[in-house]
Amino acid sequence: MIQLKIEMSKENNAQSLIQETRIEEGFYVLRFDNNTIETQQVVREVNSSFIQFHFCIKGSAVFNFNNGAYQLSIKDENSLLLYNPQRDLPMNLELAAETWLVTVLTSIKKFHNLFSSEANFIHFLSGENKNRKYYKDGSISPSMAIALNQLMNFNLHPSIQELYFKGKSYELLSLYFNRPADTDIEQCPFLVDEENVQKIKRAKQIMIARMDNPPTLTELSDEINLSLNKLKEGFKQIYGDSVFSFLFDYKMEVARQLLETGSHNVNEVGLKVGYSTASHFIAAFKKKFGTTPKKYLMSLR
Repeated sequence: MIQLKIEMSKENNAQSLIQETRIEEGFYVLRFDNNTIETQQVVREVNSSFIQFHFCIKGSAVFNFNNGAYQLSIKDENSLLLYNPQRDLPMNLELAAETWLVTVLTSIKKFHNLFSSEANFIHFLSGENKNRKYYKDGSISPSMAIALNQLMNFNLHPSIQELYFKGKSYELLSLYFNRPADTDIEQCPFLVDEENVQKIKRAKQIMIARMDNPPTLTELSDEINLSLNKLKEGFKQIYGDSVFSFLFDYKMEVARQLLETGSHNVNEVGLKVGYSTASHFIAAFKKKFGTTPKKYLMSLR
């Protein structure tokens, strides 16, 4: 595998989250969080022995092939499977602004091992198709959406992140290939009412949009028309953290990016993310990153 190469607009200094995790040999998870206002291009070599699973949680992206002669697009809440044993399929990806994308790359050898007893259910691996290219798009189910959001949003000690990613990646592939007749909605009672999932997503969007003056949990509960208990339980289940713990991490990441642009001083950044005094912002930043905003900026220089 060739190292990830990222190309971004020179006018945009904000850093987006683009992280690749090696789960094991022949198994990788890539997370793309383009929270900028610019389209970003990502290039990564992928050889013909790999199957690609792409999941767009929000926003949209375009895959370019043959120097842009051929394109495939993927919209929010949709997936894309790509496999061509006859030629390499490098990722030349254009991520639209405000796009979240999760990609799972697995070698065909590793994939066979995962599904050795269930291979007959995966028709593109059958004998007559094993040497043919394969493309499939589809929608992301609510249960898949939960696993994907948990891959994007988590609050874990670094020592167990790899294990967590491995479990969630396996869960995601299991849900992707789950046959409708075998679907067991009771595995996640919260998903019995898909409308609740949409309300929880709206709650997250509200908190992000108003991070400088967020509503209380009671106000948020009333606004999305969901009981307080269901809001708390659902948010934790989908995003892996409480509402305000999630918001804290999000605010600190935004603050870090604003500081890196060099366009705002510490007081201005603190106000933008909802801290009325510099001392409170500095204390929060140090709690998150282990250093003060000023020292963080000095380390960049």
